[in-house]
Amino acid sequence: MDTVAFITVELGDDLIVSFAVQKPDDPSWIESLTLLRTPKYEPYRDRDERGVSVSFERFLDDNDQEMLKAVSFFERDAIIELRTTSRHYRLSVRKVNPEELADMREAFHKMNFDNSFRLNRSYP
Repeated sequence: MDTVAFITVELGDDLIVSFAVQKPDDPSWIESLTLLRTPKYEPYRDRDERGVSVSFERFLDDNDQEMLKAVSFFERDAIIELRTTSRHYRLSVRKVNPEELADMREAFHKMNFDNSFRLNRSYP
């Protein structure tokens, strides 16, 4: 499981949630795990390219575009799980402040306006 140091959220034309993930071998370094959706331009994209794209600095060499399929937030355990078309991420958010978590929840709800991914039922 990876540890998240902080989360940044943007709610403009682009909907962005970016997790600052600490590198396992050196917690003083971070790698960005970024979820991006641009609803304004989706009508111009192929149907299979619509939705939330996921990129992680750790896997920048991969050419396949990852798309978000599911989000689960286990608030009591401070864990977020993300399932994409090709990967499963398990993130500890115990270091993240509550305001950033609230912003993240709001962004996920806005990103999912068309139910393009599954939000865990226990998601607040």
